[in-house]
Amino acid sequence: MRKANSSPLRGMAKSNLSIYSALLANLVIAVTKFVAGIFSNSSAMIAEGVHSLADTINQLLILFGIRQSKKPPDALRPFGYGKELYFWSFIVSIIIFGLGGGVSVYQGYEHIIHPKMSGDITWNYLVLAISFVFEGSSLIIAAKEFNKVRKGESWWRAIVKSKDPSAFLVLFEDGAAVLGLIIVAICLFAGHQLNLPYLDGVASLLVGILLVGVSLILARESRSLLMGEGIASSTRQRISTLIQQDPAVEKTVHILSTYQSPEEVLLMLIVAFKADLDTAEINDSIVRIRAAIKKEFSFVRFIIIQPELFEK
Repeated sequence: MRKANSSPLRGMAKSNLSIYSALLANLVIAVTKFVAGIFSNSSAMIAEGVHSLADTINQLLILFGIRQSKKPPDALRPFGYGKELYFWSFIVSIIIFGLGGGVSVYQGYEHIIHPKMSGDITWNYLVLAISFVFEGSSLIIAAKEFNKVRKGESWWRAIVKSKDPSAFLVLFEDGAAVLGLIIVAICLFAGHQLNLPYLDGVASLLVGILLVGVSLILARESRSLLMGEGIASSTRQRISTLIQQDPAVEKTVHILSTYQSPEEVLLMLIVAFKADLDTAEINDSIVRIRAAIKKEFSFVRFIIIQPELFEK
């Protein structure tokens, strides 16, 4: 299970540089891979083309999800559309599984069972080299963007704690793309040198398995965000302290929370107030509690406080 963080990685939602760079790289690379794959009769290159095409679609969907998540609240969605980003991130993981992984595995299986000699693979090497430059550059940009908000934590822990799927989706996609290129290059070279045409299918199969693995990780993370994640225990404890510092409060009964988006948290508090307070005094205390929490935790967008009278 993923754990909530003490504060959301807010910087991720503010910059889409890694997404745009990945989109441009994948769009150009997808076309060149398909052309090279057709001329050289290489299933591995076709699989790589499908991979890049799937990544291009994914970046478009993530950008759409970000745009939708910024829509203001309305009568239909009083808490806003923040979870649109989580929904489209989940859809992206399904596309990686089906379009990327599924097609690549099928292509690989077909070429292992029915191996065909490749044509002129010079184009393949050229496209792989160009792709590696583009994909590598995109990966470096994504890593730098993610590193800005990592705050000294390990990469995996920062990914698990992240509330912004657009950041780790691009990171995983670019990482898988670079690794896939290395796999294809090794298999194509070995197949050509050893005259083993089935290695082309092996490369496609390995790329497909890689994409399926990445899609399962991303699906788990996106599902967890979509289902609703709460704030970390340290943040919850600090909020409890802020509540109990108010002179009208006897104790904090419950703190319930969920992330609506990477930068928006819905907080519901059940607070026991002192028994000798009237309605006006309780209302004044609620206003003070809201102000104190929002002052320290700007990402807490909605605060609902349910009062209870404390009877000794």
